[in-house]
Amino acid sequence: MRRLLCALIAAGLVIPVPPAAAKPPEKAAFDVMTPASTVASRTDRRPNAGGVFDPVARKTFISWSGKAADTYVQAYDHRTGFWTAPKKIADGESDPHNYPTMVLAGDGHLLIFRGMHNTRTVISRAPLAHSLDGTWTDTEVPEGDAASYPMPVKTVDGTLFLFYRETTNKLDPTANSDFRPMKYIVSRDHGKTWKNSVRLTGKPWAFGSLGRSDHMDEIYVGQLRYLPSAGRIQFVYTLAGGGPTQHKHDVHHRNVYYLSFDVRTLRFFSAAGHDLGTQVDDAEQERYLKVVETPLELPGALKSPDYILQAGTQRDGKPFVTWFQFDAAGSPRDFAGAWNGRNWEVREVANGLRLREIEQLNGGIWRVYGTRDGLPGIETFLLENGRAWKPETLITTPKPVQRVEVITGFRDPARILATGASSARDVSVADGDIYVAGAPHK
Repeated sequence: MRRLLCALIAAGLVIPVPPAAAKPPEKAAFDVMTPASTVASRTDRRPNAGGVFDPVARKTFISWSGKAADTYVQAYDHRTGFWTAPKKIADGESDPHNYPTMVLAGDGHLLIFRGMHNTRTVISRAPLAHSLDGTWTDTEVPEGDAASYPMPVKTVDGTLFLFYRETTNKLDPTANSDFRPMKYIVSRDHGKTWKNSVRLTGKPWAFGSLGRSDHMDEIYVGQLRYLPSAGRIQFVYTLAGGGPTQHKHDVHHRNVYYLSFDVRTLRFFSAAGHDLGTQVDDAEQERYLKVVETPLELPGALKSPDYILQAGTQRDGKPFVTWFQFDAAGSPRDFAGAWNGRNWEVREVANGLRLREIEQLNGGIWRVYGTRDGLPGIETFLLENGRAWKPETLITTPKPVQRVEVITGFRDPARILATGASSARDVSVADGDIYVAGAPHK
């Protein structure tokens, strides 16, 4: 890792900056609620669609994974300040990949999406609009077969996109285990019927690679972000695979990439504006989309970069991304890459943090949420235009946190959903807390 950083600095691709202080100054900027205690299992959730504020019901709805990765939902009433009890709505089949993601459809019904790890897409629908009440219905969506890691988006006209990673050898046994591209499905009737990207575009996948000499043909999207004013969805991702000597799932990670997707034309674009059409292949991602090249190694026996990455925009609309890698000791090193119109300016902005989520505050100023391994609390920092980094505050939690998600359309004091860390990897153990935090009422 040190050799890589020295080489990048010498090439002018990484701009060194002093590391952040070990702890930001403590301020009482957030109130923390605990809607449920000692109930959360380990989860592989991405920072996307963990909860949503419903302005009609004046309630915030959240979802989370409990014991056996079963799906639970809760509601916070902004008029009374009370939470409902956890409500189980679906089985998780004892797999931490089978986590829920939540969208409020245009007809007012809550939808929960689960990619049942390499097998199928399942959608749970609330029976009543603007409510968790009643018996939810589950529907398997064959258009989203062999799916993992669901990432739903509702556009301004109510269209629903669900991006997911396909495990192709579950459909075609001749495919290598480390070929796993991204696809999507689309609904224009509030989730009742769906069409997949193959049918819509005639292309076998949306973005991915096949036949790389290093066998890094799996896509790990860290985050997508919908930009309503631009009609685009941003993506930041890393590659995975067996490495040059073998076809094997998720042995190594490599590189960071950025692209955007036009929800009207179904076409992909690079940060520089190159029109990549309706499918992105390896040659295009290497030429147009790469933010940074990272070595094919396992520092501290860890996969690096981590698969949780974030994407945002600068004040002028250009993108930036954040991620963390590991050094030889297995400690996180934190980076931000900002597009300047010609290339990516990459800076090491901090160390020791697992970057969990980002939230736009004003123009090019974003709040970054991070955690430190084994420690309680969520540290926040301010990142301006993907370059200037400074500590902000500490959100105090009783126990360590494993995931942070900004709630869609949030209304304080329910701004972020934070899933507490369970004491074991196996989802038969579920003793993490569920936290919701936000600015206190004035």
